[in-house]
Amino acid sequence: MAETKGVLLPAYVLADESGSMAPYEGDLTNGLHSLCEGLRAEPMVAAKLRLAVLGFSDDVQVRLAVADMRHETSLPKIEIRGLTNYEAVFEDLLGRIPADVQWLRSEGYKVHRPVVFFLSDGQPTDGGAWRRPHSRLTDRARTPTVPNIVACGIGDAQASTMVEVATRPEFAFLAKPGTGIGQAVAEFFHALTASLVASGHAVGSGIPELVVNRPDQFSMAIDEVR
Repeated sequence: MAETKGVLLPAYVLADESGSMAPYEGDLTNGLHSLCEGLRAEPMVAAKLRLAVLGFSDDVQVRLAVADMRHETSLPKIEIRGLTNYEAVFEDLLGRIPADVQWLRSEGYKVHRPVVFFLSDGQPTDGGAWRRPHSRLTDRARTPTVPNIVACGIGDAQASTMVEVATRPEFAFLAKPGTGIGQAVAEFFHALTASLVASGHAVGSGIPELVVNRPDQFSMAIDEVR
């Protein structure tokens, strides 16, 4: 039997590229570049991670395919367009994540459960249609590669929606009232970088743990009891 090359944690960043984010396109791009540079500065950590960046609006566009940031030279570029289609996000991940995990395994790696960091500034424009693919994606009986989903809402995003998107209540966050969207985007990427660095260290230590840091100026999202 071939020797295992190592253990990897695949991480996906889902960035809202809908029209309402147009004034903050620079903030999104700067945040993504900061994330990439932060991982490049930690080569021992980056060795344990594979990063993908996906932009979503009417559909999902790959801004960075699953990459080893020790060797990746390109930087993801955001393109603002369209509406806020959550259904497209989860339909895409339903096919993408299992295929990526299978590919990494075929390359000789063991793969930890993937993590998705989801950032949105508004409510889904597809109504409740997104719940069906989200339900399939998060059902281990149907999707063995179920990811952990961390959901962060800014702008007009609602707490109840972030709680639904996240796979655990403690993985749902909402920017505090009065927090500027540009600042919230920066805080999201700062916390994301710290989370991935800490998680990468944990994977490398042989005691794997997913570390999720709450961004500054965000609170844990809670929904109303009905």
